Amino acid sequence: MTGTTPAPPAPRSPADAGPTSPPPAGPGPGPAGTTATSPAGTATTSLALTGRGLWRRARWYLVVLAVLLIGATAVAAIGQDRRYPPLDPRSYDRDGAHAVLALLEHQGLKTDLTTDPTGHPTGADTLVLPEPDLLSPAELRAVAAARHSRLVLIAPGPAALSALAPGIRSSEEDGGPPYASVRSTAAQCSLTEAVRAGTAGIGGMLYTNGSRGEGCYPRGHGYPLVSTPAVGGDVIVLGTGAFLHNEELAKDGNAALALGLLGSQPHLTWHLPDYTAPLAQGTRDKTFGDYVPDGWRWAGYQLAIAAVLTALWRGRRLGPVISENLPVVVRAAETTEGRARLYRRAKARGRAAEALRRATAHRLAPALGVPLQAGEPDPDTLCAAVADRLPEQPAGDVRALLFGPPPTDDAALLRLADDLDALERQVRNP
Repeated sequence: MTGTTPAPPAPRSPADAGPTSPPPAGPGPGPAGTTATSPAGTATTSLALTGRGLWRRARWYLVVLAVLLIGATAVAAIGQDRRYPPLDPRSYDRDGAHAVLALLEHQGLKTDLTTDPTGHPTGADTLVLPEPDLLSPAELRAVAAARHSRLVLIAPGPAALSALAPGIRSSEEDGGPPYASVRSTAAQCSLTEAVRAGTAGIGGMLYTNGSRGEGCYPRGHGYPLVSTPAVGGDVIVLGTGAFLHNEELAKDGNAALALGLLGSQPHLTWHLPDYTAPLAQGTRDKTFGDYVPDGWRWAGYQLAIAAVLTALWRGRRLGPVISENLPVVVRAAETTEGRARLYRRAKARGRAAEALRRATAHRLAPALGVPLQAGEPDPDTLCAAVADRLPEQPAGDVRALLFGPPPTDDAALLRLADDLDALERQVRNP
């Protein structure tokens, strides 16, 4: 038995067809919810969101996100560019101190870097403390008892001075300025290292030399370099370590001064401070920035960039100016009164008189049969017509009233308005 294809049913006549339901009013979703069918049975465009439409909607969001990621990466790279703090002997940056340490090693000195200022041998050595205020009281006492041949303190505060350099005080305690700008200054002292170096770029915190110390490079009532004797050696107090920076070492006598102060002993120990330790009490007042972590600063920059990009994205350009009909109707009397007040405030008597005369002439011309030329009546013709209508009004007086000079004060303007009103009534009712 072979399969046969059933024949399509014969079309029925409208009479054979029963009542049918009306077609749907508009296209609707199909069974799968992806297509819509019209009354004629043809498929329409899909209502589902396509990949192209999704890209058009999300492309600006993706662009903003990409810009934010690039900006965050750049800011993070800038933040990671500096690996060492200023005056670090391992740093090759402009404010690092690797160059002076390399010069000392080239001269045959043995140099060491340590994080513990009390855990190294003493004797014929030099100990450099770039941040003595970060040492605890116990560490300050241990350093003072170690009796180094030379102790170099950079910008110490009152606590470090009291423990390591007795007799030396801040210049501010004696009524002098606490700081001085870094600039080239002559030594003006007998300290061998300073005399050999001559002029050097020095400044920073200022100190008094006390009874036994000697101050160099005087700035006002203080010194940015003070040398004082100690048990077993001496102590050098520096107001700043700027002349030890890599970029400053070749200027003036900075290199000679640095090598002289740090290279007097065969062994040099450079302390690497713990910058997370709190400052010694009384060194300086903390500011609001001291309590803000570094990461929040970079986060603030990123938020600022995001705010600017959002403002540019959401900004709207102003379109052209369009005219719009007023939603209310203003009475003519109010408009006239408002314009009159503007004329009065501006003291525009001539402009007001011209408006009154022009309106009167435009009303008289049709009444007297005077034609308008370019929208205005001819003055001579109008004055002659008025004189013919009113024989008691000479043409010269009519011309002075309609085309005369502007009034000089408010009273003259009121008289002009009354005269024009009276002339118009006489012409209309002779």
